[in-house]
Amino acid sequence: MATTTPPTAILGTLVDFTSRENWDKFFALRGTGDSFEWYAEWPNLRAPLLDLLGDRGAAAGAAQEILVPACGSSVLSEKLYDAGFCRVTNVDFSRVVVADMLRRHARARPEMRWRVMDMTDMQFADGSFDVILDKGGLDALMEPEAGTKLGIKYLNEVKRVMKSGGKFVCLTLAESHVLALLLSEFRFGWDMSIQAIASESSEKSAFQTFMVVMVKGKMGVAQTIKSSLDQSAEYCNMRQANAVIRALGNENIIRESYSSSVDVLLSLRDLQLGAIGDLKVIVPGRRRQFILGEQETSLYCYKAILLDAKKQTETFVYHCGVFIVPKARALEWLFCSSEGQWHVVESARAARLIMVFLDSRHANIDMDIIKKDLSPLVKDLEPGNPEEEAPIPFMMAGDGVKQRHTLQEVTSEITGPMVVEDVVYENADGDQGSMSEKMFRRLIFGRSSGLVQSEALLIRDPPSDEVDKKNKSAAATSKKRRNHKRGSKNSLRIDHKFLGSSYHSSIISGLSLVASSLSAAASSGEKVSITVVGLGAGCFPMFLRGCLPFVDIEVVELDPLVAELAKKYFGFSMDEQLKVHLGDGIKFIEDSVAANQSVNGSTRNAFKILILDVDSSDLSSGLSCPPENFVEDPFLLIAKEFLLEGGLFVINLVSRSTSVRETVVSRLKAVFEHLYSLQLEEDINEVLFASPSGRYLEINDISAGASKLQDLLKIPVDVESDIQKLQKLQ
Repeated sequence: MATTTPPTAILGTLVDFTSRENWDKFFALRGTGDSFEWYAEWPNLRAPLLDLLGDRGAAAGAAQEILVPACGSSVLSEKLYDAGFCRVTNVDFSRVVVADMLRRHARARPEMRWRVMDMTDMQFADGSFDVILDKGGLDALMEPEAGTKLGIKYLNEVKRVMKSGGKFVCLTLAESHVLALLLSEFRFGWDMSIQAIASESSEKSAFQTFMVVMVKGKMGVAQTIKSSLDQSAEYCNMRQANAVIRALGNENIIRESYSSSVDVLLSLRDLQLGAIGDLKVIVPGRRRQFILGEQETSLYCYKAILLDAKKQTETFVYHCGVFIVPKARALEWLFCSSEGQWHVVESARAARLIMVFLDSRHANIDMDIIKKDLSPLVKDLEPGNPEEEAPIPFMMAGDGVKQRHTLQEVTSEITGPMVVEDVVYENADGDQGSMSEKMFRRLIFGRSSGLVQSEALLIRDPPSDEVDKKNKSAAATSKKRRNHKRGSKNSLRIDHKFLGSSYHSSIISGLSLVASSLSAAASSGEKVSITVVGLGAGCFPMFLRGCLPFVDIEVVELDPLVAELAKKYFGFSMDEQLKVHLGDGIKFIEDSVAANQSVNGSTRNAFKILILDVDSSDLSSGLSCPPENFVEDPFLLIAKEFLLEGGLFVINLVSRSTSVRETVVSRLKAVFEHLYSLQLEEDINEVLFASPSGRYLEINDISAGASKLQDLLKIPVDVESDIQKLQKLQ
């Protein structure tokens, strides 16, 4: 007799649903000859399953090879057999239950097979089965604490042993993490449908079972999912169903974007799942951008482009090769344009070339580490059936640094190892002007895998006629002569009119959102308060001071040693317009809010701008910038209060994780009425602009705001180009 609720003592043996030992103990305690169903018993499954499998006669059914993984002691297989589907293979990794089931069915159902086997590593040939019928197997593997590793491994096996045109039928509770895996793993090349299984009684089950069907189709096609859930209210737990309906709606939006002409940025996993067709086959002229690497599978993340040579010949030197482009050369025509990239493919003489672009995340990292990190990632992109041990060759455009001179290496108790260095890039920006070589000064944080935290342009002072005359004066004192001698050598200094980071330009351009308020302040002589959390080398605050002379800038920096390096090597200086506060950024904002509240009814400096430009010391959170506590609800609420009735909250956001980024955006939407995003094309930075109200915003005409801002800036910034990338999120 089948039972659905095991005694508590027996159920207690299943602390870990992925443990073979636990399942052996579970089935041993239940004893022999007993059937057990976790959910969805045969009377409820009979009609939808038999409709799906086709004709019920023995002659038709016998032709279908059916696999039931994680079969347990369910009656599902015997019921299918009795309905005429005799070619059923059952697998389970519990020897106890397989031995029991074999004893029970060997004589009564001689064609049915039973195997002791791990369903994540099945010993069947490719393309062995027409139907794979999973009843709770995936659910058992997908314990939330265990992650998706076992689930992905199992689904890869499902795809491998299934015939072309075959069906994968998954009976599941469709919990969010399980459904998310199914939707993503069967996104490309599968026709997918879902329906609810009706309960046997008139009462709706507390645990609704769903039947998700995936039919193996044409690779590279993302079909929308068919669902009848919105018509299931009479027999379905709609609380669960509504959650599934929402997930399907979001997934169909994603699938429609892949099917449209929009060039969606794919991940390596998308490519492995067939987003651009069969990776084992070279398609002449195929070119697709994607992201290599994920937080759990690699040290770093990389922007990459897959290029299959336009003309396939027998003269290729490499079947597949990797071409690494350093950050300093990423904007050269040869590497940033599709035409230039095809020239590289031709020069490399590779049938397939994976072009990998390095950025600020990879600065100061040994190239051997980069190659070691990339090697297992690109192996999955190699066409054909390559030898396992054959390495893919790496080519490189050069590291981009022609000369390097270290000025100081120091370790701070707060920030950790830091390096100040002067570098000369090879053909920096392609500038062939009067200055034959440009030199840059960089501040590098070792804690962030060699992150170039700040970069400044070094320039030489021109000779001064006045100084030359003083040099000739015999009356000058020895001290003056020495001072002049140093000044007459065209010594290097920091150019504070140069912004080394493109995201800093984007922050400036984003001020177009509040350009009218800035313009009004400039005209009236009032000061606008800008608070910047994070000093770095001080280049950005110095640029702000020169660019917008009517603003008062307060910078908050946690590490005194960082401030010392900024003054010593990067020409940072303070005055009445620019001040630095050493301390915790969150506490500074909290104290500012408290101080403002103590001023009854004061509207002084009512319009404010708050900029977060600080990196995180804890990269395990998936956030490189800012630290996690700066984007959690308590601080966001304080930031909203800090801005009073309006103003602008600006965040330099750097995250490798899409889910982390979405979480940050969701929190901001919940706190701030308006939210904008400016995504940088050549880097991983995204600049977010939030405001608690539309009081100071150029909501109706941002282009006009850009023009106003351009008129205010004392140092040119390409506002027009940046503002075209600004997107409204809320």
